[in-house]
Amino acid sequence: MPFVYILQCADGSLYTGIAKDMARRLAEHAAGRASRYTRVRLPVTLAWCRRVRTWSHALREEYRIKRLPRGAKLLIIRTNRQPAKRADRRARRGNE
Repeated sequence: MPFVYILQCADGSLYTGIAKDMARRLAEHAAGRASRYTRVRLPVTLAWCRRVRTWSHALREEYRIKRLPRGAKLLIIRTNRQPAKRADRRARRGNE
């Protein structure tokens, strides 16, 4: 099963991604081979991770989380929960 995850970069920024093998993907990020964004912001730490049923669902969740404002992403990390759809809309509306 695939995963959706959020990394905290050394500069404090957040990176959202998906992976089929979480351990391998984290090792790729740590080695600077996973993404251009995280390569220049090493080291990165896993802040949040959730397993999803299908790759298609992982793609949709990643897209949805990436569109959230930083505060909503931090709330997901702090509460270690799946983002609720209604809360996502309210958070976006408040920052527009």
